[in-house]
Amino acid sequence: MFTKEELLSYYTTMVQIRQFDLEAKRAREAGEILGNVHVYVGEEAIATGVCACLNTTDYIESTHRGHGHTIAKGAQLKPMMAELYGKATGSCHGKGGSQHIADFKVGMLGANGIVGGGFGLAVGAALAARYQKTGAISVVFFGDGASNRGTFHEAANMAAAWRLPVIFVCENNGIACSTPHSTGGQQAVVDLSKRALGYGMESYVVDGNDFFSVYGAMKRLVKRARGGEGNCCGFLECQTHRPFGHIVGDVQRYRDPTQAKAQWEADDCIKNFERRCITAGWLEPQDFEAVQRAVSETIEQARQFAIDSPYPDKSQLFTDLYD
Repeated sequence: MFTKEELLSYYTTMVQIRQFDLEAKRAREAGEILGNVHVYVGEEAIATGVCACLNTTDYIESTHRGHGHTIAKGAQLKPMMAELYGKATGSCHGKGGSQHIADFKVGMLGANGIVGGGFGLAVGAALAARYQKTGAISVVFFGDGASNRGTFHEAANMAAAWRLPVIFVCENNGIACSTPHSTGGQQAVVDLSKRALGYGMESYVVDGNDFFSVYGAMKRLVKRARGGEGNCCGFLECQTHRPFGHIVGDVQRYRDPTQAKAQWEADDCIKNFERRCITAGWLEPQDFEAVQRAVSETIEQARQFAIDSPYPDKSQLFTDLYD
């Protein structure tokens, strides 16, 4: 059973992700920020449900669509927004931008512009935690398309063979960049979670648009990983929607954008959360309205902070490099 404070906290996180990325989308379309922007709108319940089960000392490794993961792990919105604007006050000093945003202070090891690039990093983080005896676990987010990469199988095999506490979270929105599952030809299996069974992992498939389903399954996987049960690894497939294009500006010739948006609106994870809480008598409509207003103010403050912040000085060109 959740307390009212916990429910409001989870709702706030989802709304922060939604409003942050809608603002990022607006700013990219207006030319205020440069570079590709991949919005996480529609998948907020996954990042929130997963990270609600983690500690600050645990690690997550993200994807090119990483704003939602970063926020859910506890990163501050002002440095995040400044990073998108390429400002010196950004969480990566303006050098990472949207696709490579990170915040080591909260265990967010970074978004990744390489599809499937996070698997090895997540396993490495778990191995480091094992050597250092910190008790931390590692989580890697990835899309359905990335599950086809060889890096997934290499990482899964190593994690299982070495009994490392790694949880693989597949955000299956039914379309790999511009290739829908319905067209075929992309992968040999439809049920992606079955791939994990070959490595002896505990595996679940959940409705990624239902926070409570994501949270419940993740809670079981985290308990198993921390307790050293079995090979410690876990696989969570979250089936969800991607209402917008792959990147901001994607005209989506590979599907009907209107139909995709309508499908999402009928199964919006934030609306689903609201309905569940109201039906159960846990929260009232005014609770949600108050959160929406507060988050709107916070997002505007983050936007203004980013605009007012300076760009990095040229003297910083060769800092933050590692040899």
